[in-house]
Amino acid sequence: MTEQTTAPAHGVKLTDVAVEKVKSLLAQEGRDDLRLRLGVQPGGCSGLIYQLFFDERTLDGDAVVDFDGVGVVVDRMSTPYLDGASIDFSDTIEKQGFTIDNPNAGSSCACGDSFS
Repeated sequence: MTEQTTAPAHGVKLTDVAVEKVKSLLAQEGRDDLRLRLGVQPGGCSGLIYQLFFDERTLDGDAVVDFDGVGVVVDRMSTPYLDGASIDFSDTIEKQGFTIDNPNAGSSCACGDSFS
């Protein structure tokens, strides 16, 4: 995994498998101006929910880290909640999609979509 910091850094990591999946999705969209944005917002049964989506914007206070050509953006408010988190991609019979392993999550709900 090649990591290059381009703005204030955040502690989120992107696995090599996730990097390749993001590149594949961006190629399907035919866009090279999008970054993967990860954030948290109030909600869910445990208090906070993850947001993971493609974004063309960079907002004031965003922290950006480049992983082999894939920019990962975290907003200022979300950075402390996500420090040390790792984004991976699973494609198995049991699970398909991006997963977030967050050492800051003290507990999570049964659905796995929210944490505190």
